[in-house]
Amino acid sequence: MTTTVDPTKIARDVAEAVREFNHLTFPRPDQTLAQRLPQAIEQIGTALDKLSAVGHLESADGEDPSRHVANVQEFLIVAMEQAGHLAETLELSHSAVSPLTYSGPDNGPEEEPCGEGMCQCSCVGYLHPCGCDCPRCPYCQQLPENCECED
Repeated sequence: MTTTVDPTKIARDVAEAVREFNHLTFPRPDQTLAQRLPQAIEQIGTALDKLSAVGHLESADGEDPSRHVANVQEFLIVAMEQAGHLAETLELSHSAVSPLTYSGPDNGPEEEPCGEGMCQCSCVGYLHPCGCDCPRCPYCQQLPENCECED
């Protein structure tokens, strides 16, 4: 059985995951994810070094694997530095925004029917960027009365 990957669905799923992440982390003032990236990157480098040291790496191009590991390590050092800068910049952004308060109307897109107001989901599957729950088929994106998919 051949499985077809729909790039549009993947993009929608990623957008939903980012939206959900943003909603889950919104009330917290810390930038824990960005602050932990340098350590995670360093651990990738450590794991790569260990694999190389015990001879568990080979090179598809016939070169010495340790040469490739050294190149990767250089890039990981740059990535760690950039991740550190990201964490610092996010912390500065948080400090800059902290005196601001919201004074607009108290009705978000989740209170409005899909397609109205600030809703931008276009009703695609169960994962809606706006958080609405309008009933669309996750496969064909049609309303139930127009869906011809077999359950």
